[in-house]
Amino acid sequence: MTRRKNAGFLLIPVLLATFSTSAQSTWPNVWPLAEEMFAGRSLGPLEKTRAFGMTTGNPRIQTDPQPKVSSAWTLVWSDEFNGANGSGPDPAKWVVETGGGGWGNEELEYYTGRSQNVQQRDGNLFITAQQEKYTGPDGVTRRYTSARLKTLGKFAQAFGRFEARIKIPRGQGIWPAFWMLGDDIEKAGWPASGEIDIMENIGKEPAMVHGTVHGPGYSGEHGIGVPYSLPAGQPFADDFHLFAVEWEPKVIRFYVDDHHYKTVTPSDLPSGSKWVYDHPFFLLLNVAVGGNWPGPPDGSSVFPQTMVVDYVRVYRRGSP
Repeated sequence: MTRRKNAGFLLIPVLLATFSTSAQSTWPNVWPLAEEMFAGRSLGPLEKTRAFGMTTGNPRIQTDPQPKVSSAWTLVWSDEFNGANGSGPDPAKWVVETGGGGWGNEELEYYTGRSQNVQQRDGNLFITAQQEKYTGPDGVTRRYTSARLKTLGKFAQAFGRFEARIKIPRGQGIWPAFWMLGDDIEKAGWPASGEIDIMENIGKEPAMVHGTVHGPGYSGEHGIGVPYSLPAGQPFADDFHLFAVEWEPKVIRFYVDDHHYKTVTPSDLPSGSKWVYDHPFFLLLNVAVGGNWPGPPDGSSVFPQTMVVDYVRVYRRGSP
């Protein structure tokens, strides 16, 4: 984003001094961005939309100011999902996976690339799980559809900060995830290639997400990680949250909203197990329906359910 001096804001200190407390509470998204703008930063269209609700077409989901990342990290890859409304994921960045074979977890959905299941809109990515009878080109029929994206063959990186700002869906049987797999998976197989689950949620645990690593000797239900809950038990689906890992040689740190809640090192592995987090990993986003962990939807489940992704960003540790 372009940054420049704004010579026309000489009177802004006076205006800021007179901006009332009640106004700040009325427009909480405006105040932080206004301070930055008045200090000399020119806001882009996406930030104006977030702060002031300016948009055309479908109203944009209002979001909070974005957490700031330490200057120790340098942005190297991102998707801000600013494509045309109704367009699919950027094919230069994402592969849309399709199929309904259960994906090794006894999942109940069929992943498609249809706009009903995945599209960009108003600066966000929408992955939507639908309850519908669907038969894929492979002849497999499922009663649910959803979408699954990966960056395999497009982008992979070893080490860095990997983050996404997401508003997850809710309900029994719903299983959203933001995660990574080793880019040698087609050769080494799973779990030898390694897996880092930056965020998983199962609908029956609305106030809890899980950060986990899987590798040879510690996979599936034996993966290494911990859950994280919001204070006072607020459901994660009520708002956007920032999910991240900071991955460096011999250490992986897990974060929610920049709260560091778990560190995994080789000393945490079962005796004789191999630390496999020493090569590039690619990113995945998906919303599963059912499966051996969350269980199937039930009478309390409501469809459609949508995971809204504001952005995905990857950083590399900057030079000291």
